[in-house]
Amino acid sequence: MIVLGISPLDKDATASLVVDGRVLFAAGEERFSRVKQQDGFPAKAITAALQAGRVRPEQVDRIAYPFLSWDKEAALIDKSMAAEQEFQSTFRAPGLSRALAAARARVPQRTEPVQGLASPNQRKRKGFLKELFYRVAGASEPWSKRVATSRSRDWAQRAAQEHRHWQGELERGLAQLGLRAKLERSEHHLSHAANAYLASGFERALVVTLDGYGSGLAGSVSLGEGGRLERLADLRFPHSLGSFYEMVTSSLGFRPDRHAGKIVGLAAYGDPDVLTDVLLGRADRGQPGDLRLYQNLNVYFSRHLAAEFPMVDVAAAYQRALEILACDLVRHWLARTGARHVVLSGGVTANVKMNQRIHEVEGVEGIFIYPNMGDGGCGTGLAMQLSWTGGVRESIRDVYWGPEFGEERLLAAVRAAGLECERPASMAQHLARCIHEGWVIARFDGRMEYGPRALGNRSILYHGREPKVNQWLNKRLGRTEFMPFAPVTLWEARSRCYHHLAGGEHAAEFMTLTFDCTDFMKATCPAAVHVDGTARPQLVRREVNPGYYDILAEHEKLSGSPSLINTSFNMHEEPIVCSPEDAIRAFLDGRIDGLALGPFFVANPKTKPGQED
Repeated sequence: MIVLGISPLDKDATASLVVDGRVLFAAGEERFSRVKQQDGFPAKAITAALQAGRVRPEQVDRIAYPFLSWDKEAALIDKSMAAEQEFQSTFRAPGLSRALAAARARVPQRTEPVQGLASPNQRKRKGFLKELFYRVAGASEPWSKRVATSRSRDWAQRAAQEHRHWQGELERGLAQLGLRAKLERSEHHLSHAANAYLASGFERALVVTLDGYGSGLAGSVSLGEGGRLERLADLRFPHSLGSFYEMVTSSLGFRPDRHAGKIVGLAAYGDPDVLTDVLLGRADRGQPGDLRLYQNLNVYFSRHLAAEFPMVDVAAAYQRALEILACDLVRHWLARTGARHVVLSGGVTANVKMNQRIHEVEGVEGIFIYPNMGDGGCGTGLAMQLSWTGGVRESIRDVYWGPEFGEERLLAAVRAAGLECERPASMAQHLARCIHEGWVIARFDGRMEYGPRALGNRSILYHGREPKVNQWLNKRLGRTEFMPFAPVTLWEARSRCYHHLAGGEHAAEFMTLTFDCTDFMKATCPAAVHVDGTARPQLVRREVNPGYYDILAEHEKLSGSPSLINTSFNMHEEPIVCSPEDAIRAFLDGRIDGLALGPFFVANPKTKPGQED
């Protein structure tokens, strides 16, 4: 069966071509349009998918879309809002004024600077009137309850309208392809559960999905067994860990749909004990295996905290509370099911530190996180589910599922840019030597990665012995980050570099969770180690990506380090590069020293390798 999967159109629209449960092609529309998290009908991605699979539109059996019709979604939203109002009227949160006063007394004095902040105890001050409004609207009963009710109502109305809008766009786009009659809709969290479980290779696993919103839910718990899924629990919206984290991301001055990772990095600089009990006091923890969060859509609560407390402490508390609530959920359902493997999907599971904590839960023997865990991966999941032929298969080997380009196209792009290139006899040796000597290298080779992580084929590489690279290279690329660059590490060296890998090695091939670093890693690759002693590695096996692996192996011969830093090949607020033309433009705009474009190497005539600026 040939299924074309289309992810939700509201952001990061993505197309996937799946045949009998196997993904042949998958890519986000953003890679072709060059607009970050491109929304709308993914016409360019669909065209690329059909061309790559040599499939004509009329040969497609089904179109998989991971939302119900807009009227059914609206009905589920109304049902969720009614349930929330009942919860708001019965839940009794602990006295907030006293808890916040105690929290203020716990704020430590700091002198160590935090890169990206004006001072280590910086707050998001907004002026007297705004801060007064935040306190009243977010932290003063009964006004905060009224505001929470109003914001929930506004969200519900807006969400229903958006579902109707995107349904129209989807149907019009499919009609132009002659495919509207083949559209098959599904409840949203089935798509998350399916991509996680079917791609994991586990015979039996607890399947947990966590995101902002989907078909009346904020998450789900299922048991995957023998290639089939059984839903055990629905986690009702708006009791959403995704919304919970979006609120603090926005309140700390970042875009909630793009910059949640900055909060993960910032949290490591703070003291979670300052505010964690305040946040957990707003969670109903009396119902194990479920989530209930008080006034979860009231952004003024987190804005009040951000104005009153250091940003690092606010971030640390939200991160710690997220980890506690997610791990409590997993523990309960592990005990109920007796499962020993956990698979995760949904936007919340992009939080690599939370994933580490779940991996560390007692009884978890193996973990897998779907590499495109957000809504961009939903079309793939539902397409796999619809075309699955039964049973359990080996886990996916890689996610190099995007387009690739032949040598003629690569060479033409170089010449069109007026650049000169060479063809090294051994690209791996050449790049390893350049990197060892202080060159910043961009690698563009093979099929493009699917999902949010650069996994070597569209990556920027540099040696990890220089901690300050996180400041000057991010500046060069136009980025602001609190977390260091991620490392890529040879598979055989994994235990020398990271603690407690057992059961998480395969997940680490997709850069989906953090691990505590060994002393060896801290000494040989300090640029990739965060202030909390962790790193988010990509482990590379030669049989998966030989060209990428060989660069690391040759670099180890020169330096003794089996790791390099790896960051996505793109400029700030742009998608990862897709075409060779994209690569050359980003290479020049980012003042990158060298570009490996397939078998060709281009030296940047305007940079001086080994210099920070």
